[in-house]
Amino acid sequence: MPFAGLGLHVVLAIICAIHVVRTRQQLYWLFVLFAFPLLGSIVYFFAVYLPNSRLEHQAMKAVSAAAKAMDPTREVREARAIFEETPTAQNRMRLASALLEIGQAEEAATHYESSLHGLFADDPEIRFGAARAYTQCQNFSAALRHLESLRSEKPDFRAEAVSLLLARCYAGTSRVAEARSEFQSAEVRFGTYEAKAEYAIWALAIGDQSTAQRLDAELEKMASRWNSLTRELNGEATRRYQAAKELAKRGL
Repeated sequence: MPFAGLGLHVVLAIICAIHVVRTRQQLYWLFVLFAFPLLGSIVYFFAVYLPNSRLEHQAMKAVSAAAKAMDPTREVREARAIFEETPTAQNRMRLASALLEIGQAEEAATHYESSLHGLFADDPEIRFGAARAYTQCQNFSAALRHLESLRSEKPDFRAEAVSLLLARCYAGTSRVAEARSEFQSAEVRFGTYEAKAEYAIWALAIGDQSTAQRLDAELEKMASRWNSLTRELNGEATRRYQAAKELAKRGL
């Protein structure tokens, strides 16, 4: 029995040693693992393996989500306090992003616009943030001003996101033909769940049942192959699409 226990300690040390080599950890861990097989493996597990494991990442995400749910305005309060103390462009952008995250799009748009001066006058991230904020508060004309400039001057910048926002803004300004063209282009060019979902949301809104049904079948097929990470990454698009389907069922 003592021999069997010693063998298990060595096996654990070998498993940890393989992890050391594969993840390019400091090589002194090899000495620790084989000089102190059981203790070394325990220390390595808690000091190196666990902090880098998916389990901890998922736990941290869960904790972060819970914290946001309990106090959703915390980041805004902190960002506002920092901005008021040190009103730099970077701190203004942090505040704008935090505001947009909790749905305060109008104030977010104001801060983004105020950041577009001096060195940041043509910053694509700020212009994109402003476009997102304007789209969220349904000021589609203002959003289009930024999006069309981005498309013209930096065609490779966030190409899919810009395309989908453009399509939504064309739809919001009743430019139906341009909206359809942009949605179709995004679907063909990118083929992502989000591109298809946004196109389907629009198709449902205008009563284009044939397009909506085709896209729904494709979206169901894509979702059936997801793992937990993919499902999480597409969570926002899924929520928007499911909400649109519910509205369409009610005839709203």
